[in-house]
Amino acid sequence: MTNVSSGFADLGRLMTRMTGDEKHGPSATSTRDVLWVLFDRVLRVDPQRLDDPDRDRFLLSKGHGPMAYYAVLAAKGFLDPAALDGFGGYHSLLGHHPDRTLVPGVEIGAGSLGHGLGLAVGTALGLRIAGRNARVVVLVGDAELDEGSNVEAIQFAGRAGLDRLTAVVVDNDSSTTGWPGGVAARFAVEGWSTVDVDGRDHDALERAFAAGSGDRPHAVVAHVERKDS
Repeated sequence: MTNVSSGFADLGRLMTRMTGDEKHGPSATSTRDVLWVLFDRVLRVDPQRLDDPDRDRFLLSKGHGPMAYYAVLAAKGFLDPAALDGFGGYHSLLGHHPDRTLVPGVEIGAGSLGHGLGLAVGTALGLRIAGRNARVVVLVGDAELDEGSNVEAIQFAGRAGLDRLTAVVVDNDSSTTGWPGGVAARFAVEGWSTVDVDGRDHDALERAFAAGSGDRPHAVVAHVERKDS
């Protein structure tokens, strides 16, 4: 039995309010546990202080199927739950890909896969230059790592020692070519600290996010069975 956080059960109810043909349900459900643990236990974010320069930054690179993201934002007070009912509609704030200019709490526009990790690296570097101690967490899918832009982002972050950067990879074996030695090995060889974890166990996820070395970027590989996505 995996451990889950109190309040997590409400996400299922909130997600059922979003309907339509472009839900990308499996993509959403594969990220649900990770998103909840981040917003419930890890990130320093406050819906009443959206522009706080010292807030942690969460970037959703896996922007297809943002239903779970919207449900978490609603559960945590960033969104009025009533907004979920219009998901994907012409006049809705909640598009099939999240828009940072429309949705409170969203840091980047996402959906064009493969760009989030590079944006997270730039964000972490900018915050370091500005003297901010905010944490930057980016959620990517394992298949996104096939994109060449991620290779450069992983290499640079390791060499720059971006210690306030965490990448969480939701791994449901969707990558076309796979990763010899596993996804974590791809980060470790470039100087990241890494940990593999059950992507449904909330206590284990919390420990994994806290397990960084403190002097280099950290990668959490959250394994989720494809049939369970």
